[in-house]
Amino acid sequence: MNTLDKNFAMPSFNTGNSQSSFKGSYQDVASLDNLRREAQTDEKKALEKVAKQFEGIFMKMLLKSMREANKAFQTDSPLNSQDSEMYRNMHDDQMAMELSENGSLGLAELIVQQLSPQATNVMPSSALRGKGLPMVASHSADVTALNINKTTPKSNNQVTETSDAKPHFSSAADFVQQMMPYAQKAAQVLGGSATVFIAQAALETGWGQKIVSKGQQESSFNLFNIKADKRWEGERAKTNTIEFKDGVAVKQRAQFRAYEGFKESFEDFTSFIKDSSRYQPALENISNPASFLHGLQQAGYATDPNYAKKILSVLNRVNDLVNK
Repeated sequence: MNTLDKNFAMPSFNTGNSQSSFKGSYQDVASLDNLRREAQTDEKKALEKVAKQFEGIFMKMLLKSMREANKAFQTDSPLNSQDSEMYRNMHDDQMAMELSENGSLGLAELIVQQLSPQATNVMPSSALRGKGLPMVASHSADVTALNINKTTPKSNNQVTETSDAKPHFSSAADFVQQMMPYAQKAAQVLGGSATVFIAQAALETGWGQKIVSKGQQESSFNLFNIKADKRWEGERAKTNTIEFKDGVAVKQRAQFRAYEGFKESFEDFTSFIKDSSRYQPALENISNPASFLHGLQQAGYATDPNYAKKILSVLNRVNDLVNK
């Protein structure tokens, strides 16, 4: 193989019984039809593939920009020709697809975490709400993830403070039923409806399925994902979070407050909202859930641009469960 062939050899595509390491070809248009069919049976798996394709497109644009930046140095090169450029572009397209398959940038993983119909292990976080104030992480659980085991609540509405290291909720209805006494007490202090606070906690934790854990999988009981700033003297739990900066999601590592139980979590959340002058305008509209939640968001409670809308969607589900 001569120098030109060595530098611009065509990548080996995965066709027929080929044992190539590539999982596919950038020319494989038929894969889109397969993806549509797969989305009807396994939405999560299809989402992962779409996310990888999107990362591949981004990678392709990145490589193209790098090639364009070097064009000035190729003007007098004996290897520069239309044929070599064609093979180079084909090679770049295939390489971009392969790099996306390997998750080189991590962009596909982030897309899946944000759009997955199931709760993820990464907790998106809010922005700092004022100087010296702790931060709260807003969970990314989409409304489609809220239909966990649609059962009706138990008739007994009284619960006791759990001491389990890792509390369990069998369904969305079970979560609502267990949180109701704490939310009602919060409503007595802050005003408004208890279901609004339950909806917020449900969004933050994926109906209790993704509560931040501390050492050895022990629950932090942190229902509102309040972060532990330097003033916090209690226990802490570390986990991955996602901050939205200028509309872009950025993965970070953060510390969260850890409580002895859900009662303490609700009490801390209540004090956090009530004692902060920043949220007083929102509290003035607490009788109107939409105004209250949008007021929290406008005051900087969360960086997720759709935070209030997501809670309102969850609120509809909570109200349905309560009214059954």
